[in-house]
Amino acid sequence: MQGLNFDIAHLLAGSLVLVSFMLLYQDRLYALLNVYALHAVVLALSVAWQAYIQDAPHLYITAAIALTFKAIIIPVALHRMIVKLGIQREIETVGGIGLTMLLGMGLVALAMVVTLRATEGAGLLAREDLAFALSVVLLGLLMMVTRRNAVSQVVGFMSLENGLVLAATGAKGMPLVVEISVAFSILIAFIVIGIFLFRIRERFDTVDIAALDRYRGEHG
Repeated sequence: MQGLNFDIAHLLAGSLVLVSFMLLYQDRLYALLNVYALHAVVLALSVAWQAYIQDAPHLYITAAIALTFKAIIIPVALHRMIVKLGIQREIETVGGIGLTMLLGMGLVALAMVVTLRATEGAGLLAREDLAFALSVVLLGLLMMVTRRNAVSQVVGFMSLENGLVLAATGAKGMPLVVEISVAFSILIAFIVIGIFLFRIRERFDTVDIAALDRYRGEHG
């Protein structure tokens, strides 16, 4: 029974890495937000399963927060923001999708090697979950670096934070108060980022990072 519990935990954590690659592959904002919602759903399932096998009821609350805010509220709000701002729906990438996917595979391999070697004294479940979690974090960072659109960079940041939550729950969880504070900090950051995007659009008539860089060069 314990082996089955571990297999399901690894399946869910590995699925989160797979969905992170799906995020990297998207070239349209609506599809990106839909895949991010799936990312949050998989995270919620993974955290709920960890709550079950660890007998840690407080993690069910963490799963509910992830499902409510990250899978529903935030994607819906970003959808509306895109419509209201009239943001370009296509996402420009640095180097193209193919190169980004290759870099992503390299980062996952690096995460596996580094984590498994650095945590030899830890339990098997914690080691492998931490390896998956670091992969999700690195793929989120890669998205932030290779995307020119500010909204897609926000999604990259939020997927990175999902990896941090996975790491915390896989390592026997964080205290509930910390989890709630992290969740609300992310929500507040999202609100601030939303206001920031409105200001960018109002001032420069774009949220394209390259265009903002050109504007800065012209007025430097």
